[in-house]
Order: sequence, then C-alpha cells, then structure tokens
Amino acid sequence: MSAAPFRYRSPDEDSARWLDFPFRDGDIVISTRSKSGTTWLQMICALLVLRTPELPAPLSRLSPWLDWLVEPTGEVFARLAAQRHRRFVKTHTPLDGLPLDPRVTYVVVGRHPLDLAVSLYHQTGNLNRQRLRELTGEPAPAGPPRAATPVGDWLAEWIDRQPDPRTELDSLPGVLWHLGDAWQRRGQPNVVLVHYADLLADLPGQMRRLADRLGLVVPDEQWPALVEAATFTRMRERADRLAPDPVGILRSRDAFFRHGGSGQGQALLDDAALARYRARVAGLAPPDLTAWLHR
Repeated sequence: MSAAPFRYRSPDEDSARWLDFPFRDGDIVISTRSKSGTTWLQMICALLVLRTPELPAPLSRLSPWLDWLVEPTGEVFARLAAQRHRRFVKTHTPLDGLPLDPRVTYVVVGRHPLDLAVSLYHQTGNLNRQRLRELTGEPAPAGPPRAATPVGDWLAEWIDRQPDPRTELDSLPGVLWHLGDAWQRRGQPNVVLVHYADLLADLPGQMRRLADRLGLVVPDEQWPALVEAATFTRMRERADRLAPDPVGILRSRDAFFRHGGSGQGQALLDDAALARYRARVAGLAPPDLTAWLHR
C-alpha cells in the first residue's frame, strides 16, 4: 500500500486540496518548481489538446493552479468540472505530495537551478505583495521595507542556504528535492520529464515528443501554427492572456516573460561561488540527475 501524500503548505498554497479533486481518465498534471517553465508547459498542453493557437479563455482559467489558496477550492473544482476537453492542471507540488492516479499523466519540468533562481529573484520583485496579503489574509511585515539585495549577492546566498527542502521548495535543496523525486519515478509510464533547455533548443521536437507521450494526435498541417504560438516571443506578445495572474498580483504581466534564456545564473557568479554551487548540488542530488540538469 502506497504512503499517503506529503502535505506541502505555505502562506498561499496547500497541497491537501488535491486530495478531494475528482480526477478523470486522461487528466494531465503539470508539476514544476517556480520559474521552471510552468506557463510554457501549460501553453504547450493547451495547444496540443485544443489544437488552436486562439485559446477560448485566458490560460490561467483553462489551466488553474489547484493548490493556490487565493482562489476558493469550490470555484476551481467547478471550473474544471465544466471543461469538456482533456484537462491540464498546474501545481508546484512535488509528486510525493499528490495523489498518483494511473489514469493521469504527470509532466515534470526541470531547469538549470541557477537560471531558475535568477528568474525567481526577478519574479519576486514583480509581485504586488499588498494585493497578495489581501487575498490570503497574511499579515503585513513589521518595520520599513528592506532594500533589495543585488541579484548576484542574492544568488550566492541562495546557494549557501540550507533550509528544510519540504518547507522551502524554492530553495536549492527544495528544487532538487522536487526534481529528485520525479527523477526516481521517470520509468513509470505516466511520468514525463521535460527539460527547459530542450524546449529552447528544439521546441517542435519537444512538442511532438510530448504529444506522443500524451497520446494526442495533431494533423500535420496544424503543427506550424501551434509551434509558433508556443514560442517565447509570441507568448510574451500575448502576456495579458497568458501570464498566470487571474486575480491581479503581478505588477506587470509583460515582465513575467522577462528573458526566457539559459546561462544567466552562471554568468553572475565568480569561480568560488560556482565551486560552492557544484559541491552543494553534488550533495543534494544523484550524478545522473545533475548531469541531466546541467547539460
């Protein structure tokens, strides 16, 4: 008998909401760490399932973040229950925190942790914290706001921090916990791993690979338009409908699609910090996973 899912909680997330979710045959769960390509994979799934670049609703309505406490559970469940197409749902919960249903395909996205961290730094600055506190009931911090730490200094501190990975999933230990759990399950037929760098290098090939794994058939004549709609440039042009902001917590939806590249994290660190990073990763993840992440 499998163990009960671990409950992941934060001020604005609770993975226990998944326990009552009525899955359907063919559901797709997109499980990622923050800033690892979540919205990109949601868009790709939307294009493959709906087979049109013109989505019938904003992406966050089609593919809600089920664990997010900002939206009432009943509203999210009702919206998903009303969908007649194959459903694709977002989560930032690792697979060990989800009910694992053989009828469901779980897609986990990996990204170089340093690039993820840089995007996370900029994303944090783009959040309207006051609006988020209003929605979650979180109290306002005491004292004056702190000056922002320069990104290079922040990244070095991020590497050195040693929190409990299950309580701080966007830390380096948390990122590797999430990916390590999925890595151990990658041989299961309903678990698919996708690398952010592969999407950058070969978007058409990766979309076809995912379609095959999901059992989705797309007519040849539709592929060019669908692939073009999934490019970073095109998604940024449509930020108002694609950014994950159903309740207005982003200061700028355009800024959500900030860069999208690879290699920016390593460029910010000196040799000593890079050596510390490599040593930490070696102690947190198996060599085959780190080779996959860093290639």
